[in-house]
Amino acid sequence: MQSRLIQKREMPDSAFYIGKGKAEEVVRICQQLATDVVIFDDDLTPSQQKNLEEKIGVKIVDRTQLILDIFALRANSGMGKIQVELAQLSYLLPRLTGMGLLLSRLGGGIGTRGPGEMKLEVDRRKIKDRIIKLKEKIKQIERQRHVIKKKRANWWKIALIGYTNVGKSTLLNRLTEADVRVDNKLFATLDPTTRKLTLPNNQVVLLTDTVGFINKLPHHLIAAFHATLQEVEENDILINVLDASHPKVMEQNGATYSVLKELNAHEKPIINVLNKIDLAQNHAAVERVKRALNSPILTSGLTGFGLEELLKKIAAMIDETMIDTVFYFPYQRNDLISLVYEKGEVKDKKYLNDKVIIEAKVTPVLAEKLIQFRDGNKAN
Repeated sequence: MQSRLIQKREMPDSAFYIGKGKAEEVVRICQQLATDVVIFDDDLTPSQQKNLEEKIGVKIVDRTQLILDIFALRANSGMGKIQVELAQLSYLLPRLTGMGLLLSRLGGGIGTRGPGEMKLEVDRRKIKDRIIKLKEKIKQIERQRHVIKKKRANWWKIALIGYTNVGKSTLLNRLTEADVRVDNKLFATLDPTTRKLTLPNNQVVLLTDTVGFINKLPHHLIAAFHATLQEVEENDILINVLDASHPKVMEQNGATYSVLKELNAHEKPIINVLNKIDLAQNHAAVERVKRALNSPILTSGLTGFGLEELLKKIAAMIDETMIDTVFYFPYQRNDLISLVYEKGEVKDKKYLNDKVIIEAKVTPVLAEKLIQFRDGNKAN
């Protein structure tokens, strides 16, 4: 059986977070229900967690620890597992206060159901050494990813972002004919997935399904998972996916923007999408959300409704930022001519004795890369 307890107070109690009297009430509830776990929907300090476990006599899980347990179950890639273990150890380190009840209770919690499993008797120095090694591994993987990112530099990059479990992976599958696993659960996607997406004007862009956000995402988790969340920062356009059927859709939207601000990505071009519109029963609520979000695009990743409009919106937004320019390429630079055809929109082409003149619309990144062949910098 389960029970839920809510308390309102001006400030958390320094010793028990909920106060000694409320903690005694929790003790009685746990005894009545034979409870073995108590979950707090906020972060606890190491001393608060220790005091609560000694007082209540059961395992205490705070918000961060619960998120880490879920992350541990979801991580599949090498990077995902490393980041989970790093976050777990960073969480555990200040809680190594001795071989008392805290350590004995932690045995069934973080790190025991996924990557990063370690004996909790390990001393502080070994944990610190392991954290250093994990950070170095992340740096190595980031260097490898940098090579891949350089190859993608000339592509338009679009990211599906939003609260967890709003249907981002289903949209990715529908839009790109991908086969990303879809589950109706929190953080089903922990590792980013990128696929090519063809727009109505035949332009090909990269579409990435990112990890879902949540309300009150602990700051230190953002730091631990920066390598994954960095995918959001590096995209040109963000598609903010919301669940039209969820009663707290605007609260979830607020949580998404809170994380975007943490990542300094809140000023990027954003397309708001109300997904799962086929499941929305409260049409009046949907209309209110539409007004609040300035006419978002309504979609259903399940049925495909609204996806054509979404693709047109992406193409229009890209077109607004494309640069009209003229390139002057020597005949021997067929590689650059092909690059403009592949990444841009060629409007006209002329052949002279020693060069090819191409009038095209290209991305700002590609225009800067080929600046020596543009307009006033004519190749001879």
